[in-house]
Amino acid sequence: MHIFDRDMQLTDAGASRFTAIVSDNWSVNGTPNGGYLMALLASAMLRKSDKHQTPTITANYIARCVPGGAEIAVSEIARSRQFTRFEARLFQDGKEKIRAFGTFVSGDNGCSVHRYETGAPALAPVEACVAMPAMPKYTLFHNLDLRLDPACAGWMSGRLAEVSENKGYFRFSAARPVDLPALFLIIDAMPPAALATQGMAAWVPTIELSVNVRNIPRTDRLTCSLRTRFITCGLLEADGEVWDEEGNLAAISRQIAQFRKD
Repeated sequence: MHIFDRDMQLTDAGASRFTAIVSDNWSVNGTPNGGYLMALLASAMLRKSDKHQTPTITANYIARCVPGGAEIAVSEIARSRQFTRFEARLFQDGKEKIRAFGTFVSGDNGCSVHRYETGAPALAPVEACVAMPAMPKYTLFHNLDLRLDPACAGWMSGRLAEVSENKGYFRFSAARPVDLPALFLIIDAMPPAALATQGMAAWVPTIELSVNVRNIPRTDRLTCSLRTRFITCGLLEADGEVWDEEGNLAAISRQIAQFRKD
């Protein structure tokens, strides 16, 4: 079993509740990655949903999660022919840590218009990109292979850019196709875009994350970008895109985060 599948296992506890073990294999400085936690919540909602296409999930990160046991409670909010909507709440030690809302679409919703007014990020060849180092407390990058475009990788060596953007290639370190839960993980795995202009001293904890899945990727390696345009009053936004290598849009995201410089 792939490490991601092992770390995504849910146990049905009855009454629309599931138990899980939040793994330390997808952590950033010792804190479980928000995309990994969203993937757990999405998987719990999918277990209760009659629809499974192009989900949109918004999560509010109320308090810091830690590796260890967790409980996820799912409740259906509304149902129609096209959409089913859920609320999911993640608890640790009896305290609510994350609350998420998910909308799932039926497979027959139609797709009569297919139009992209922008494309995948322009990247240097994979062999020219900069590998994200595997640091001890950053286990996310032990298990995901990130290659940053050289144009935005200068922050790792103290060379700051003019634009707050990180972009590059992602895939699992141990080969695995990218399915729906993996998309939620990967779209939140890019280092904060603000690091490109503000340096590694920046601390950017997520307050809210919204992810809209458009297509399941056709390639195991993905091209991804994360862009911040405004940092004001201790807050920033970050817009993410995930594309497969055939030029198909897989997912988009919008994140609101705190911004602090130590």
